[in-house]
Amino acid sequence: MHKRRLPMLSTILLLVPIVIGCGQLCQSPQAVLKEKKVIAVAQIQQETNVFSPVKTTLLDFEALELYYGNEILTLNQKDELGGFLEAVADFGNGNIEVIPIIKARAVSGGPIERDIYERFKKELLQGLRECHKLDGIYLALHGSMGVDGLNDPEGDLLQAIRDELGDGVPIGVSFDLHANVTQRRAQLVTFIIGYKTNPHRDQFETGYSAGEILIKTVNGEVNPTMAFRKMRLLKGGGMNIDFLSPMRQIFKRMQEMERSRGVLSVSNFMVHIWLDEPELGWSTVAVTDNNPSLAEKLADEIAELDWSVRDVKHPEPITPSEAIRLARDSWFARQFGTTVICDVSDAVGAGAPGENTWILRALIEEGSDLVSYIPVKDPEAAQEAFKVPLNETITLTVGGKLDKIYNRSVQVTGQVIHKRKWLYGKTVILKNKGVHLILTEMPVPAMHPDFYNDLGLSLWKADIVVVKNLFPFRIWYLLYNRETINVATPGVTNINVFDLNYQAITRPIYPLDKVDSWRW
Repeated sequence: MHKRRLPMLSTILLLVPIVIGCGQLCQSPQAVLKEKKVIAVAQIQQETNVFSPVKTTLLDFEALELYYGNEILTLNQKDELGGFLEAVADFGNGNIEVIPIIKARAVSGGPIERDIYERFKKELLQGLRECHKLDGIYLALHGSMGVDGLNDPEGDLLQAIRDELGDGVPIGVSFDLHANVTQRRAQLVTFIIGYKTNPHRDQFETGYSAGEILIKTVNGEVNPTMAFRKMRLLKGGGMNIDFLSPMRQIFKRMQEMERSRGVLSVSNFMVHIWLDEPELGWSTVAVTDNNPSLAEKLADEIAELDWSVRDVKHPEPITPSEAIRLARDSWFARQFGTTVICDVSDAVGAGAPGENTWILRALIEEGSDLVSYIPVKDPEAAQEAFKVPLNETITLTVGGKLDKIYNRSVQVTGQVIHKRKWLYGKTVILKNKGVHLILTEMPVPAMHPDFYNDLGLSLWKADIVVVKNLFPFRIWYLLYNRETINVATPGVTNINVFDLNYQAITRPIYPLDKVDSWRW
């Protein structure tokens, strides 16, 4: 009796797909058994200098990157999101669906206007709600973002996500090496991973590593366990280079750790000192595969190594007058390249307005016999100069219009030799003897020589080139740069923490106070 029924049952099962159409039963066995994992991705990044009087607005995000939804996937991305997508291709086995929500990036600057941050948060949460299912979230954040009137905005963002989705969804976060990681963030996420280079050149690799960990997490291949250490250390992380002493040995040790069995990631966050928050300070993070005791041990070891080099001095910057004298005396540099002056006190890459005039004033008064290039942000002056025909001369009052605490205006007379409207808004080159002032509407870090080359200014002909970022230029200008001079003036990116007007940080903290241990 049973032998007769089995063939009939088999026949019925074979006919079911025909009756119901292309439903689940007509999918391949692999498709039935392996439902795609869905991972939402978002990027909201800006590095904030709370001492800057210039707020970061929607215009600043629109000027750099502001994209939504699937248009994000069409971009040629070489940053964290690009690395993450590469990891999906390598580790997803065709079983990962990526839902892009928002990609918002602005150059470093003052605090983000509160309504802009709230808008981005609302858009991100709405995008997460619209996912039909969600197995994981990847967030590419900076870690030192500041919002007007809000403490720890990235912690606030993560809290909002947890409140919306609960604790069950794994969240992987990548941060800039200068992130100010807080206890709240460490408690809210599944894992944190950071850049391991300064100057930063591993954003793609960081996103790739975050992608590998998150994909293996949602697939049940690994179980991230994370240890976080906060340090009473406020030394300027921006002045520490990963491939030079003393940090070289520490980052080498981190690489050794990551090659060990069961270690997923080790990160060292040398904080952005131009924030003012209760938990401001260096931090270390170790992520292991289901081995919390190992993670604790590694995070402690890196913190101890950081603390052991806390007294190593940074290079002392000099005055604009001294820098001009050194450049003039450096015959070799002027004949076979240029001298690069790093304006450490107006570092756009660290959130300064980019309108500092102290070096410009010195070049006009003391260095007009040298060929120099210097960018200054001044929308009003740039717009006025843009109206002037080429080769005509104009006199303008430049700078000191945004930062009136540290900066001063200077009167400049120059010939209009070039005009352009591009990434930095209306841009005009004014030439006064050897001084070439590049007036822009937007702040200019000038971290890449293409900024000058694209304006028709040859770096081979320059005796002095001024940049307004702390480290990326040191790689990009290698072909031209024969000598680097760090110049300090009054400005919002003063690298001396003793001169910064902190109000909210927790004391005691090194080096502002005598501290015997890094532990909080």
